[in-house]
Amino acid sequence: MSTSDAVWSEEGTTPDAIEAALRKLLAERHAESGSYVPARVLNMIAFVDDEWSGEVANRLRGVGRYAASRLVVLSYERSRTRLDARASIAAEQEPAPGQIALLHETVIVRLGERHLGDLLTIADPLVVTDLPTLLWSPHGHPEAVDALLSLAQATLVDSIEESVWRDALDRANELAEHLYVVDLAWLRSTPWRERVAAAFDGPKMRPELGRLNAVTVHHHPASTVAGMLFLGWLASRLGWALDHAEIVSDKLGEGVLSGTARAGERKITLKLKAAPELTVPGLAGLDLCSASGLRLRLDRGPGGLHAHRRDAGGRERQWTLLGASRGEGGILGEGIRQALLRDPTYGPALHAAREMLPEAART
Repeated sequence: MSTSDAVWSEEGTTPDAIEAALRKLLAERHAESGSYVPARVLNMIAFVDDEWSGEVANRLRGVGRYAASRLVVLSYERSRTRLDARASIAAEQEPAPGQIALLHETVIVRLGERHLGDLLTIADPLVVTDLPTLLWSPHGHPEAVDALLSLAQATLVDSIEESVWRDALDRANELAEHLYVVDLAWLRSTPWRERVAAAFDGPKMRPELGRLNAVTVHHHPASTVAGMLFLGWLASRLGWALDHAEIVSDKLGEGVLSGTARAGERKITLKLKAAPELTVPGLAGLDLCSASGLRLRLDRGPGGLHAHRRDAGGRERQWTLLGASRGEGGILGEGIRQALLRDPTYGPALHAAREMLPEAART
């Protein structure tokens, strides 16, 4: 929590007035102490629905040290006709002798439908020049994102929030043609991907990758796309070709996304099954089987992932991988951090997941 804030606000303001106020606030803080130094790592522009701005603020407060250096919140209320703004500069601690205290800046601009055509003009003066900019619109509004693309180098999306799988994957692919995409649906599977990669990393286990013949992913009912991205990751890393999946019913009459991957003459059965008992977004469990009789299962559990492995000889082992889940606050923080990095495996996984789309989801 910040211990020192400087605040400015104005009703019926302009972008130039907001930018001038920020410069003045920074000068005042520096006059208080030369140890106050503005953080200069990342801009973040968040376009949010005004009625949910408090929820978004709570989520951003939970990202801790991954907070953007300057956060510009464009708070949208359709009927609003006046541009109002509030700017604050906060230091997380008082400067100690001989040390610096970083300043983080937050600008909240309240705007309406009449301002949508001027989003670029409004936001451009408010980002710090020469810093990378991350764009986030958690409540949809793709037209706002498109209007601001030229300001950003990365965009934050959550593909599970789009109910139509094709639309989610196509939108991520469309954005990736313009800038780097950080997908929270992808980041939620990071611990799972790390554990699977580690499980097959040893010289005795690595040949089993070439013998895999079945993969089942259990996921939150709204996280089918996250499961598809995980299978896309496996396919792209192992050189599998994915056939179109289809929706079938399991023994309980519930829908299962079932597909096939091909590696030469070898076929790998792929299944995505919803886990209604899971209360948080993401994956609930993985089951990987090979032709040798190996089976590796990972399940979400208290404190981490529970692992169970049966080798080709029938010997079994169980253990818990502690601290595997970051939680939703950690996922958002990691998303902001990823704006400064580049994950070369997401793009191929996204393309492979699109190949898996059922024919019905393509029309």
